[in-house]
Amino acid sequence: MAGTTPGSPGASGTPGTPRVLRAMNDRAALDLLLEHGPLSRTRVGKLTGLSKPTASQLLARLEAAGLVVATGTSEGRPGPSAQLYTVNPRAAHVAGLDVNGQRIVAAVADVTGATVGQFELATPGRRADGVVRQVADALDGAVKDAGLTRADVHRIVIGTPGAFDPGTGRLRYASHLPGWHSPTLLDELAAFLPMPVEYENDVNLVAVAEQRLGAARGHEDFVLLWNEEGLGAALVINGRLHRGFTGGAGEVGFLPVPGTPLVRQVVKANSGGFQELAGAQAVPRLAKALGIDTPQQPYARVAAELLARAVGAYEEDEALTELLRQYAQRLATGLASVTAVLDPGLIVLSGGAVAAGGETLRSLIQAELAELAASRPRLVVGEIDRTPVLRGALERALADTRDEVFDTSR
Repeated sequence: MAGTTPGSPGASGTPGTPRVLRAMNDRAALDLLLEHGPLSRTRVGKLTGLSKPTASQLLARLEAAGLVVATGTSEGRPGPSAQLYTVNPRAAHVAGLDVNGQRIVAAVADVTGATVGQFELATPGRRADGVVRQVADALDGAVKDAGLTRADVHRIVIGTPGAFDPGTGRLRYASHLPGWHSPTLLDELAAFLPMPVEYENDVNLVAVAEQRLGAARGHEDFVLLWNEEGLGAALVINGRLHRGFTGGAGEVGFLPVPGTPLVRQVVKANSGGFQELAGAQAVPRLAKALGIDTPQQPYARVAAELLARAVGAYEEDEALTELLRQYAQRLATGLASVTAVLDPGLIVLSGGAVAAGGETLRSLIQAELAELAASRPRLVVGEIDRTPVLRGALERALADTRDEVFDTSR
């Protein structure tokens, strides 16, 4: 059982007993089915190291528990067709919410990770005291789209800018999110929603998505730099997110850096040196200074469009080329400080502003960072380019839910 130690009062059995060993084999088989898709009894046996009769007993046990289902037969091989098995997608469902100041996007995934429902609720101008209602409406929209009811959802993970202070329960570092700063909000949501609810910083969830499915897969230590409406980072050390004392680890937008005046009262200003130097709002300002005609807002969209144009005209248009080079230098300036403290082996670049620059921007940042930092982390562009916060929320919810649902020792 998640959260207990074998042999403790809450554990389901003693290590080495047949019951615990069966549960371990069950979980190994379920994980293999998730990773490889439909498998035959013979293939499950080979991948787990179990004999064919034991693998048959295991699959029969999991099928009776509603955790696997038979799905077709193998074809194209000599001999009789073999029955294939897969994880039962209806064994559990989870929900994820991606929240910002303009909308809430909710999605529902089945236990295999497939998204089965999604809904977007516009929230600009909404009253600040309606957050619980907004969350419920967004969730219900996604649940309805999935053909489910709210009671079918085992767990929700909500991603927001900033972070909830573990000591006070207040949302910090996100003054632009109306209604989410009440000290009683988490209690109100817990009372209203019938399933466990967890909260996580949006950039941290992008790192979860990249680690499980994207550019950081297989890496235990990395930094993810996010640049969209705000500039932030996620810090993963020994495979775990580092959140800091107040949840503010990775709020690199507040980092004082060379090249911009000191920003005082950064929380009130909701900005800082690195944000002013290399946030999305800096791109149209830099373009204007280079004589490039461009609108200034909305910052994130304009920045992405400018950087995409610069990539397309790189080394052909002097002003756009210089825009890309100067912006790469600005990003590398802040990353040099992060590298000096954390010494990461891998830095993942994510978010609309840096994704638009693609491999060209990445290589320019890499070259600049080699000049500014003592160590040489490898830079890669993030691979989760569609709703990465939402995908991370679903992956986080799935990890905990699978630990519960796939535990056959109880």
